[in-house]
Amino acid sequence: MKIGSFETDVLMEITARPPAVFVEGKGSWLVDHRGKRYLDFVQGWAVNCLGHCPPEIVKTIATQAERLISPSAAFFNDAAIGLAQRLTRLSGLERVFLASSGAEANEGAIKLARKWGKKHKDGAYEIITFDHSFHGRTLATMSASGKKAFEPLFEPKVAGFPKAKLNDPASVKQLINANTVGIMLEPIQGEAGVWAATDQFLRELRTLTQEHGLLLIFDEIQTGMGRTGKLFHYEHAEIEPDIMTLGKGIGGGVPLAALLATETAACFEHGDQGGTFNGNPLMCAAGLAVLGEVSKPELLKAAADAGLFLESELQKLSARHGLGEVRGRGLLLALDLKLPIGPVIVAQALQAGLLLNSPQPDALRLMPALNVAREEISEMIDQLDAILTKAGAARRIA
Repeated sequence: MKIGSFETDVLMEITARPPAVFVEGKGSWLVDHRGKRYLDFVQGWAVNCLGHCPPEIVKTIATQAERLISPSAAFFNDAAIGLAQRLTRLSGLERVFLASSGAEANEGAIKLARKWGKKHKDGAYEIITFDHSFHGRTLATMSASGKKAFEPLFEPKVAGFPKAKLNDPASVKQLINANTVGIMLEPIQGEAGVWAATDQFLRELRTLTQEHGLLLIFDEIQTGMGRTGKLFHYEHAEIEPDIMTLGKGIGGGVPLAALLATETAACFEHGDQGGTFNGNPLMCAAGLAVLGEVSKPELLKAAADAGLFLESELQKLSARHGLGEVRGRGLLLALDLKLPIGPVIVAQALQAGLLLNSPQPDALRLMPALNVAREEISEMIDQLDAILTKAGAARRIA
C-alpha cells in the first residue's frame, strides 16, 4: 500500500493500520503526512503520559545524547543508577532490573518468581494468573495471559499458568497447590476492556499470598506511573506487592520498562538475566525526566481530577445515548457501548480527527495524557457525542 510518498509494504503485516502516516506530535495532538490534526486519547496505549514530545523529555534526550548513549549493560552508568534509586525510594521495593518493554519486564518477573520457587519452595513454579488478562507477546507472557485470541497461537505454550477469575478469591484458592509460587495480575485488565480488580480483592490476595508463602506480582505496565491517580495502583489498596513491573508511561514515549522486587524476592544470580539495552542511559535519562514530573503531587492530583471529570462526562454521554457503564480509574477508563460497534466508532472518530481505542468490540478505552486539558476532554466528548448521535440515527433508520 502507498500512502502519499510512503511505501508501507516494507513493513510486516501484523495489524490493520489506517491510511495515515504520523509525522509530528505535540501534547494531546498528532499531525499526519497531509497536515491533518488528531486529538489523541490513545497516546500510544497509555505510553505518552506527558503527551507527545514533552519539552522535559526532548531536552533531556538531547542533553544525554551528547554525553553518553550506550556503554553496554556490562557496566554501570549514572542514568540507570539514578533511575533505579528514584524508583526504589518511591515504591519501597529495594531492587530494580531495567528493561526495554513491558513484555520483557513481565518475562523477567516470571523468571524471577520461578528462580525464587526453586530456591525457597522446593522447585515450585506455577504462577496463578487470570482469565482475560494480558501480560505481553513473548511466548511466556502470552502463556501467562488469559486472552482467548492467544490460545491457538504458537503452540505449545509455556506450562505453569493456571487461570483464576478476577475478583473471585475462591477461584484463586482452589488453584493453590504445592507447585504454586505466586499470583500475578493487572490491577486493571486493560486489553479485556478495562475491568478493575477491587481494592478489597487486592487486599485479599495479599493476605492469601502471605498465608501460603507466595509471591504477589503486580503487572503495572498500564496502571503505573500516575495513570490511576496515584503513582502506583497498589497504593489504592494500601498494600505492597513482592514484585512489580512498569512499562509504557515510565518512558513517556521511549522504550523503557522496569522490574522491581523486594530484597527477599530479588534472587537472580550472575548470568540469570540480562539484555543488550538493559539500563541504556539514553532511555533511563528520559525515564528520570518522566518520573520527576509524574511523581509531583500537583500533577498526580491534576490527573486524578481530570479522570473524575472525564468519568463524569462519559457518564452523561452514556445516559444521553442509552449506553452502559463507565469502568476504570483515573485516566484509564472504558465506556460500555452495549453493542459491538466499537471498531465502527473508532473508524468514524479517525475520520473526524479523533483517536480512540476499542480493545473489545463493545467498549471504548480512553487513555489521554496525564496532563490533558479540560478543554481537550470537552472537545473529545463533543466529537464522540456527534458520532454516537449519527450512529444512533443510522441504527433507527436500519
